Amino acid sequence: MKIHNSNRAKPLMIARSDVGILFPGLSPKTLANQSSEGRGPMSYRVGRKIYYRVEELEDYLTQYPMFVDRI
Repeated sequence: MKIHNSNRAKPLMIARSDVGILFPGLSPKTLANQSSEGRGPMSYRVGRKIYYRVEELEDYLTQYPMFVDRI
């Protein structure tokens, strides 16, 4: 996912592999590990990819800010 224009609205969903674009410091591997342990934000599988609702991811990261550099 490429974000070219800061005037664009933020996406509703984001692929696990792209979380670092919106949330610097957050690793897709961290989310994968949390998911395998039954923790972390709600995820949705579409085909072979895992997605998160951006709003739910933001809420989760607000509660657990140690996983990102900034929100």
